[in-house]
Amino acid sequence: MKKLFAYLAVGAALAFASTAQAGETLDRVMGKKAMVVATNSGWPPQSFLDDNNEMVGFDIDVAREIGKRLGVEVSFETPDWQTLTGGRWQGRYDLGVGSVTPTKARAQVIDFVGIYYYSPYVYVVHKDSEAKSVTDLNGKVIGVETATTSEDFINRKLEIDAPGLPPIEYKLEPGEVRTFADSMLPFDDLRLGAGVRLDAVIAPEQTALNAIKNGYPLKVIEGEYAFREPLVVIAEKVDPEWTAKVGGIIQEMKKDGTLATLTTKWYGKDYSAD
Repeated sequence: MKKLFAYLAVGAALAFASTAQAGETLDRVMGKKAMVVATNSGWPPQSFLDDNNEMVGFDIDVAREIGKRLGVEVSFETPDWQTLTGGRWQGRYDLGVGSVTPTKARAQVIDFVGIYYYSPYVYVVHKDSEAKSVTDLNGKVIGVETATTSEDFINRKLEIDAPGLPPIEYKLEPGEVRTFADSMLPFDDLRLGAGVRLDAVIAPEQTALNAIKNGYPLKVIEGEYAFREPLVVIAEKVDPEWTAKVGGIIQEMKKDGTLATLTTKWYGKDYSAD
């Protein structure tokens, strides 16, 4: 009988512990009526500081809309990319809205809450470059942002974790790959001239077009997408209820046209369609 009571006590303790963990992030956010979002501070037009030192951009608008539908205030933190995508946040952030690609490696450490838009990656060259196709870039110096899917792609290690996507095709044989800590730094080198420091950059189409819009003397090689990737909102791997709750909101934003409106606002066309 004593053993029976002991087993029952252990079972009750485990059940209590399990219940205590359920809804950990959801309870924290709804209890405080506040949500901390991890994002970037130097990635226009996704997210950046404007002239008033305020966070603006597509990802910022998406995060604020999620907060609005939850009925909570939103604040932003800007950790480095490895921290943002590495999980184990220990409650420092409630959600990550930073145009993160779902890869098999990241699936081990963070939850993919939901796909909220798609981004084609393009080859960008200086406007005076003679390169007209990917073949013309073979053996050249290619710039990519470090710890991103563009770096995985150029190193032929990209594994996107999303159903229904076509297989990745690797057509480029770079002569040298140079990595940069920020999304705009490769463009700063490329703008100096064709072959001065870089011959090309691989980056999201949205980022490239925004750089060109802001006066960078660059151009995109037409008809030559490197790959098309889905982008997801992410969460720490501690609270399935929170992941499901925000995932449902993202689906609502897709169905009611909010994501189409926001991608068109910041990128000039709808990138939200599946």
